[in-house]
Amino acid sequence: MTRLGQGLALMLTAAAALAAPATACKGTLYLTFDTGNMRHAEFIAETLARHGVKATFFVAQEKTFRGDQALDATWAPYWQARVAEGHAFGSHTWRHGSFREDSGGLVRYRLMDGRSETLDARAVCDELKRPDTRFQELTGRRLDPLWRAPGGRTTANTLAAAQACGYQHVGWAPAGFLGDELPSETYPNSTLLRRALDTLKDGDIVMAHLGIWSRKDPFAPMLEPLISGLQERGFCFATRGAQR
Repeated sequence: MTRLGQGLALMLTAAAALAAPATACKGTLYLTFDTGNMRHAEFIAETLARHGVKATFFVAQEKTFRGDQALDATWAPYWQARVAEGHAFGSHTWRHGSFREDSGGLVRYRLMDGRSETLDARAVCDELKRPDTRFQELTGRRLDPLWRAPGGRTTANTLAAAQACGYQHVGWAPAGFLGDELPSETYPNSTLLRRALDTLKDGDIVMAHLGIWSRKDPFAPMLEPLISGLQERGFCFATRGAQR
């Protein structure tokens, strides 16, 4: 074959590869991250970008490893970059409190310092909207109409109030709990990684943090082999929201 013929053959082969349909997904997973202490936020973002994966971030005004808070102006460049990458975003409440129990039309809300407040439906809505307002100030983009209760704790009154002000709650699948907040002495990374690779199935929502105070051996480095392993199994990834 002449050099011209070889070049034409290579061009046709490349064109055929581009025209060929992408390999069908064998299932779809939804990666989600809560703010936490943000220690591994940059590493996680870089890993997602390297694999072309979009995730959903649930944001709260939590204290970070730098001594500031996750929705302070100091974190604006981080969130702006994630918006530019096309991720989705939801509310994780403003003060990262825990919705404990209903009493009449009210709900008891336990704060991080141990104090409790009693919230009516309007106050619950305000707790969800403040991260939305702040995120828009930092990035020019509103949150998606999603929220996640800290610790996954919800009550009937809380869910009703959130729905009334436009937020849908997003939990996670049992297999999707990556365990990045569990003690690493009894739940080593290798165990958590294998469990996730073995048990995640189509449609599961996966939950982890951008940093966690309680774990000695952080799970974040396992995100790389986790995504690679799931992609090798034929999983694709999607987000849990659409911009308003």
